[in-house]
Amino acid sequence: MDYIAPDNLLADKTILITGAGAGIGKALAIKCAELGANVILLGKTVKKLEAVYDQIEALNKKSAAILPVDLNGATEEHYRDMADTILREYGKLDGLVHNASHLGVLSPFIQIENTMWNEVMQTNLNAGFLMTKHLIPVLEKAQNASTIFTTSSVGLKSRAYWGPYSVSKFATEGMMQCVADEYENSSLRFNAINPGATKTAMRASAYPAEDVNLLKTPEQILAVYLYLLGNDSIKVTGQRFNAQ
Repeated sequence: MDYIAPDNLLADKTILITGAGAGIGKALAIKCAELGANVILLGKTVKKLEAVYDQIEALNKKSAAILPVDLNGATEEHYRDMADTILREYGKLDGLVHNASHLGVLSPFIQIENTMWNEVMQTNLNAGFLMTKHLIPVLEKAQNASTIFTTSSVGLKSRAYWGPYSVSKFATEGMMQCVADEYENSSLRFNAINPGATKTAMRASAYPAEDVNLLKTPEQILAVYLYLLGNDSIKVTGQRFNAQ
């Protein structure tokens, strides 16, 4: 997408980004702050979140907030408390980006361990379900709130050895379509983005022999994220976008 975000695209919007400590989440968080947003940085590694926080503070624009959460271990009560805190501190939520994902282990189907399957589903699917469920009332407090789910090419056409991750992304797209249809006539919109081959730690884990110099950086694929978070996409919902 060739979308060029205006400088004030996200002025006074509050946006929560999961997996904000590195990769696409980090790049998006910094860019959102540059464009005027209050950014809530959610991740499990506080040290990484603090580094992103410091970069945002150095912009001298909006302050960020750190929200340490391990998506694999969080309970429904954690998400209920999160919603209450965001509502109390900000009064609304304009954007929710489900960026964090867990690859798991690529293996033959019959060798998939139950614990690994459950971990991937917990992070990639169940956490997104619970977080969205409890944040929808907070999103409704905003004028035109946007929720972005993260999918994958293997969430559209599966591939050998990608079992848990692939199935989790198929289910994520189904969840996005479900809530988009339920809220079709509301101020809320729900879409999914497939980032594509991007220079991240997860990509390196999946393709260790790949030439990373051929990959786009997270900063180079943000246009579609910014389009969907800003008001230019107000009528767009229930769609799947490729970032590349």
